Amino acid sequence: MRKIVSALVSACLFAATASAAHADRVVARVSIGSQTMHVYHHGRLIHEWPVSTARQGKITPAGQWTAQWLSRNHRSSRYNNAPMPYSIFYSGHYAIHGTDQIGRLGRPASAGCVRLHPDNARILFEMARTEGLEHTRVIVVH
Repeated sequence: MRKIVSALVSACLFAATASAAHADRVVARVSIGSQTMHVYHHGRLIHEWPVSTARQGKITPAGQWTAQWLSRNHRSSRYNNAPMPYSIFYSGHYAIHGTDQIGRLGRPASAGCVRLHPDNARILFEMARTEGLEHTRVIVVH
């Protein structure tokens, strides 16, 4: 009996995980260690891009979030009105966004956000807008 209950619980957990993963139509997986982003659409890897995450003394938090809001031409209220084109905010003031410092991509350079080449930020922004924020997941790992 215990084995049957355990098998049923495992099956239910697997089904819940599978349906949650299916609900995420767009997944942006950021690796702080490799300074890369992998973009998945309906579970299929479609892009791999260099990023910049937090420089020394700053933090890009690790975790998983559903995208919260979009801002096409955002300007930072914290950092001298710095341009943050194609922003996808996912946790408070943390966002994925384009940068004009493309020469720094591939190494830590930001104040905590995830920076992308503006062309790539536009692609991801449009995917999130088209598929819906509720179906867009941001995952940041060390």
